[in-house]
Amino acid sequence: MKNTLLNTTEGRLLIGGIVLSALLLILIGFYGITELHIAKTLVLVFFAHAFGGRAAGIGLCILNEFGALPTIIYNFYIEVLIVCFTYAAFVLSTTNYLKAEWLTKFMDRLSAKALEQTQRVKPLGWIGIFIFVMLPLPVTGPVVGSIIGYMIRLNPFRNFSATFSGTLAAIIVWFYCFDFLEQRFHMIQYLFAAIIIMVLIPHIKKIKNFITDKKTDKKDN
Repeated sequence: MKNTLLNTTEGRLLIGGIVLSALLLILIGFYGITELHIAKTLVLVFFAHAFGGRAAGIGLCILNEFGALPTIIYNFYIEVLIVCFTYAAFVLSTTNYLKAEWLTKFMDRLSAKALEQTQRVKPLGWIGIFIFVMLPLPVTGPVVGSIIGYMIRLNPFRNFSATFSGTLAAIIVWFYCFDFLEQRFHMIQYLFAAIIIMVLIPHIKKIKNFITDKKTDKKDN
């Protein structure tokens, strides 16, 4: 089973996600010892992306004066890491390698989001995934984009080249838009705060339900 899994795209992505996570922990640990404020920013940016806040993560880097290249590289790195885990988990749960109830529920929600957009993206193929991932809309992003690619049966190379190209393009556009506003209007911190709030509000109920479910599971056990 292990050999079979490692020979699949999702198996390799899962291993890649683990390696990327290990490198991230090393980086955060290094800055935790040398420059704590950078370590805190790295962690906050990760959580911003985990909740779907690509713009918020880029904004945090700009506010902490990371510079163009570090901001673009780090935010892209986090998006790739998240896609590796999420795509692998989606496929493995679909094929019954992973059967955790909470994971199945989460993947069902992702699948529903992807299905809603599939017919719009499918006729355009690669460019459709690229545009979908690049657009700054609530339902768009690399995670859903990669799952749509899986659903419309794009081969892995085309799927992930479109997904990651769109992600990189979006990050570059966001960075230079925010940087332009910051240099000229000096009110960008309020915009970042508003973006962070907008990202968190839709997830408050989900977080509360997740915590409640975990407490219920512990009591049942």
